[in-house]
Amino acid sequence: MAKILVATEKPFAPAAVEGIKNIAQKANYEVALLEKYESKDQLLEAVADADALIIRSDKVTKEVIEAGKNLKIVVRAGAGYDNVDLEAASANDVVVMNTPGQNSNAVAELALGMMVLLARGGYNGKAGSELRGKTIGIHAYGNVGRYVAEIAKGFGMEVAAHDPFVNKADIEKDGVKVYDTVEELYSNCQYVSLHIPANDKTKKSIGYDLLKSMPKNGVLVNTARKEVIDEDGMVKIMEERDDLKYISDIAPDNADVFPQKFEGRFFFTPKKMGAQTAEANINAGIAAVEQIINFIEKGDRTFQVNK
Repeated sequence: MAKILVATEKPFAPAAVEGIKNIAQKANYEVALLEKYESKDQLLEAVADADALIIRSDKVTKEVIEAGKNLKIVVRAGAGYDNVDLEAASANDVVVMNTPGQNSNAVAELALGMMVLLARGGYNGKAGSELRGKTIGIHAYGNVGRYVAEIAKGFGMEVAAHDPFVNKADIEKDGVKVYDTVEELYSNCQYVSLHIPANDKTKKSIGYDLLKSMPKNGVLVNTARKEVIDEDGMVKIMEERDDLKYISDIAPDNADVFPQKFEGRFFFTPKKMGAQTAEANINAGIAAVEQIINFIEKGDRTFQVNK
């Protein structure tokens, strides 16, 4: 009987765990849970006899992969997978997958929710501003970006996007204006919603020059990764322009500077909250276990992210 280890420092919702167990058991797979673990040693011990591993934001390092002597597949329940050592996985013939789209609506709703929160001054009793009539630029028009566009249009916002990896006509048919360069996107949109992955090309790519070009009262909304922001450049431009604001679904490394210098011009979640809904939990967990079974039984590699 193949064994699936669900290793989550931040556990899935109980309904998601129950769904994972039910699907696995029907396929005659064993499920083991490692929740709220406090040391890497616990993960190394638990993965030793696992055939498959489901994680959330947990770190799957070379050491973890090599400790899983029977490990065939790791599934990151979510879109981002920079917490998995892909090179080590490939070297050990371990397939790595993500579950794209399963958390997308939750992330998109958070982006718009944080925008409303800041626009209304944190509900401090004073007059704020509205989103209707404002322009939002979506930087990367993937699963989350599409949901952001859909919700933003419901608010009455004008929606634009930049994504060189998505066909221009496919974006335009959603009623979204396309900018050919990232510079055009930032210089023409009061709000920019950021959805790029963190990789060698994108880390620290959003900084002083791009943010300087934003219109008056510009707002950057980051539900991607903090690593894509040039944090020194962000502070510099916010010092120079007292109209700019920054919203992020995870505090930057220099978060302590913001209350001192930029009161009322920022909002950071206390931890990454994009996928923290019961629905997203269930969707991603169920997708993960189904992908594992389809891979082991049928060789299905549809969502593989390593080579």
